[in-house]
Amino acid sequence: MSAAPVAGAKRPPRILARANRGLTRALDRGRGPTFLRLLTVPGRVSGEPRTTPIVPVVDGDRVWLVSAYGDVAWVRNLRAAGRVELRRGEDRRSYRARELDAHEAVPVLRTYLSMRTALFVRRRFGVTPDSTDEAIAADAPAHPTFELVPAPDDDIPEES
Repeated sequence: MSAAPVAGAKRPPRILARANRGLTRALDRGRGPTFLRLLTVPGRVSGEPRTTPIVPVVDGDRVWLVSAYGDVAWVRNLRAAGRVELRRGEDRRSYRARELDAHEAVPVLRTYLSMRTALFVRRRFGVTPDSTDEAIAADAPAHPTFELVPAPDDDIPEES
């Protein structure tokens, strides 16, 4: 049984669910595209860990997450939990998350839209990397963006 769509969420293509299952298996073994990580966050209702592949925006030691599909389950879970784990194989990193406001999100969204991987999600945005700051800020609420700050290892959600 699938959950009802949430206002502001754009349903990802069905093929993405199938691809995500394969990517999850590969990333769990430390394989697959190097730019991908597995995001694990406790479910907001069940508390059970929920995992999905994601493309983080990385600039040196700074890390952000962008939701191309809007207010989807991982976004709502992250808002509730305030913490997340990104992993690839044995490399696990725990973070506290802070959601950015529209103006703070502008440079992150511009970078995200400039990444090669954005080719797959650009049509989900009403802007391009060359859009004005004002246009990107106006589109930002449709794409929740989080800054990740390293957290102690005991903050890592347990995988079942």
